[in-house]
Amino acid sequence: MVVVVALPYLIVRASTADVREAEAWVTHSAEVTSLVYRIAFEVRDSEAAIYRLLDGEDSANLRQRASLAAADTPALVLRLHDMTADNPAQQAAVGALDRRVNGRLALIRQALLRYEEGDRAGALAALRDADVLYRLTDQIGTILGNEGKLLSERRAASAQRAFRSNVILGVTCVAQLLLLAIIVLVSEWQIGRRIEAEAAENRAVQRALMILEAVREPIALLDDELRILLANAAFRELYGLPEGVRPTLMEAGDGAWADNGLQQRLRDVLLRDRELWDYELTQRTMDGMERRVVINARRVEQEGDTAPVLLLTASDVTARALVEQQVKELNRQLNGKIEQISDANRELEAFSYSVSHDLRAPLRHVAGFITKLERHLGDGVDATAQHYLNVVRDAARRMAELIDELLVFSRLGRGAMRLQTVDMQTLVDEARALAESEAGERRIVWKIAPLPVVVGDANMLRTVWQNLLGNAVKYTGQREVAHIEVNVQRDEEGGCTFSVSDDGVGFDMAYADKLFGVFQRLHKPTEFPGNGIGLANVRRIIVRHGGRVWAHAEPGKGATFYFYLPPADRIGEEHSPAVAARGST
Repeated sequence: MVVVVALPYLIVRASTADVREAEAWVTHSAEVTSLVYRIAFEVRDSEAAIYRLLDGEDSANLRQRASLAAADTPALVLRLHDMTADNPAQQAAVGALDRRVNGRLALIRQALLRYEEGDRAGALAALRDADVLYRLTDQIGTILGNEGKLLSERRAASAQRAFRSNVILGVTCVAQLLLLAIIVLVSEWQIGRRIEAEAAENRAVQRALMILEAVREPIALLDDELRILLANAAFRELYGLPEGVRPTLMEAGDGAWADNGLQQRLRDVLLRDRELWDYELTQRTMDGMERRVVINARRVEQEGDTAPVLLLTASDVTARALVEQQVKELNRQLNGKIEQISDANRELEAFSYSVSHDLRAPLRHVAGFITKLERHLGDGVDATAQHYLNVVRDAARRMAELIDELLVFSRLGRGAMRLQTVDMQTLVDEARALAESEAGERRIVWKIAPLPVVVGDANMLRTVWQNLLGNAVKYTGQREVAHIEVNVQRDEEGGCTFSVSDDGVGFDMAYADKLFGVFQRLHKPTEFPGNGIGLANVRRIIVRHGGRVWAHAEPGKGATFYFYLPPADRIGEEHSPAVAARGST
């Protein structure tokens, strides 16, 4: 009767709460929508300010507006992320928006920086890249659509709850009329339920006993005198207990439990309600074997005034102990291997030091005495002697260069990587300028695609571009007009494949197994200068980033060199490249 009387009040109260909740969600959706539009406005306003700066309207206000989005927008996106924390779909959409906003802001900052440096074309290119690569319209539409759909669903759910409330009110009125009849029926039903419950309890006890008997781990139930009240088949078999016999624990297993320390701990568990965890004990069981067992015990309260009992389990960990011993032995061997590797690394460091210092001194002596010999001979040196002196001097210089290249190659394999965001467009521009300065008056036609921002070691990747673009310029030296192209392709996982193509002399793919090896060359030094280690450095750098490098070419028709960088979360995971990376510079 109390339920029937109180139910209408509870229904009305719940309906009022539903209305308030619906109003709160409407307000929440409006705030989310407003915040999304504000984020879009901040980014668009910053871009508009930069465009106005590029049109010649230079003012402090425009500069402040151009940089305002970079300062405010990340906090707005974080707030939007917190406001949509209850919706996984919105969280995913906001995460995508966050990535696009960050990418767009990076290009906006780059455009502003290039504007301040006087590079108007670079600034416009950065703004165009921002609009092409990081479009916000579709992602904003997705978020707003999700929020509208969610609001509609919540309104529909609220209306449905209100309808159910009305139905329940009507049912309650009918229930009041049938209350007396229900009381009689419920009383009879409860009696039947109790009978069924008692039968179910009996069945549950039987099933529990069956499970206990089937468990392979020895289990026993002890009283306050450590007498065995109940033991499963595994316990009886391991310790030789006949079924129906209830000895004390110390009498079981022919002295297997005669451990005073364990007995005292078990009594403490019973008397002080403590728990015994992972007590290891070596026992000789009835089969004559010595076993390493782990004992666990806890007190179990019984219904009524009955004294508590002790639940004891004995886990055979003999096999685990043997495995642990083997693991310790393997660890000892591994430590020995580590020491050997450390010794080898120290020897390598000593060798590098020797190359860097001890081998340079004789070269300096050779170069110095050649100069002294020339002075000593003076004008009396003939053409043959001068040729010999020049050959020795060039050989000493070339050996010094080879030593420097070997040291660089060694450091690339051992130095720590400093991962950060790297603008590949900037690195290519720097490498292109360096290559053009070494090309002199040659005509070179460049075609460079827009390149992304990646994660990696900036100095190492700068070396990669300088070697690849330097090779492209060098091996197109026989062309009246050289053509060099730089491209990039993204895969579905977020990795990037970069390529450098030229129309130079190329090489025969039958000798491609020499590519990217130390001091391996496919052309004579008289045709093209070089030490044969540049592409070996390229391969080592890309492999350390977790990528791979390869090339395709045809004699007389140029070559294309490719390198792949994995997604940011896999940068630095070195592995053997799927495609052989071999060659030379």
